[in-house]
Amino acid sequence: MLSRLWQGKRKKVLGLDIGTTAVRLVELSRSGDRFRLERFAVEEMPLNAMSENEIKDVNAVAATVKRAVMSSGSKIKNTAVAVSSAQVIVKTITMPSSFSESELEEQIMVEASQYIPYPMEEVNLDFCVGDTVGDGEMVEVLLVASRSENVDARIAVLEQAGLNASVMDVETFALENAFPLVKGQLLNSAQVHTVALINIGDATTTMAVLRDGNGIYTREQMFGDIQLTEAIQQHYGLSFEQAERARKNNELPDDFNTQVLPAFRKAIAQQVSRLLQFFFSASGVSSLDHVLLSGQCATIPDVAATVAEMTGIPASIACPFDAAGSSSNIDRKQLEKEASAMMIASGLALRSFDL
Repeated sequence: MLSRLWQGKRKKVLGLDIGTTAVRLVELSRSGDRFRLERFAVEEMPLNAMSENEIKDVNAVAATVKRAVMSSGSKIKNTAVAVSSAQVIVKTITMPSSFSESELEEQIMVEASQYIPYPMEEVNLDFCVGDTVGDGEMVEVLLVASRSENVDARIAVLEQAGLNASVMDVETFALENAFPLVKGQLLNSAQVHTVALINIGDATTTMAVLRDGNGIYTREQMFGDIQLTEAIQQHYGLSFEQAERARKNNELPDDFNTQVLPAFRKAIAQQVSRLLQFFFSASGVSSLDHVLLSGQCATIPDVAATVAEMTGIPASIACPFDAAGSSSNIDRKQLEKEASAMMIASGLALRSFDL
């Protein structure tokens, strides 16, 4: 089916990042070119409610979302959420620029069946018309599709939490969309043209490469904060639940920083290096100007320095709220702790505005 959920309507929306271990919520406002963080919240996800970005327990996830909304104090019902990049098919195709919108939709439904390995009645799909190509008689069309079950599960969660699904996005697109909030953090930004945004999330690492602010490459792989909990579990002979509890309560053994963390920091750098090699091989681009890291793992001490040392590329931690003011009711200490993990939620919240 052709779904308009992907683009959504231009209404103010909550950015809601539904992750494997937590729900992260962001509400932004804008005055001129300045953004302001109005509200945010982070709520821990119950164990096994999510598995590798798939919603396994709608009731548990909806309850977590509802707690996040209540904790934030937001009254907004319209919401932007995202599916994992691994759950979507993205293709760029060309169509005659003379087509009307109805003709374009009809032809896209015909063309899409060539690229989507599922029955068309089992997918949600949308498209975005881009630039003309060649002599102007053709136009590029970005086609995005996901199995309906991925979209429907998120809609069910939002409805049960009393929210509306106004925008259904893709995590890599949301990460790209957050770039205006962090580009000012780059030193000598006028000389920085090609940047890799790498979000090391709960269970997946998502990369979006931008050249002069425009996305040119995306990739996602399974690696995230869960791997640190598993490393603690294995090293100390704990259950996964015990390891998670020890992390949450700051009850890790004294040798954690010397016996466990260095190896995990190196593993992060290796994952980043691998992602960059995929990019270099696929794109033909031979160099990057900067790597901006975000996600739960970005708070690990010295992780940016370790990535820079292994890759030979300058790296730093993205903080989407450094360039934005914040409401007086924001808990600054909590924000500092959570900010780098809020990139995708921030990119979703920015769907409220025309950028």
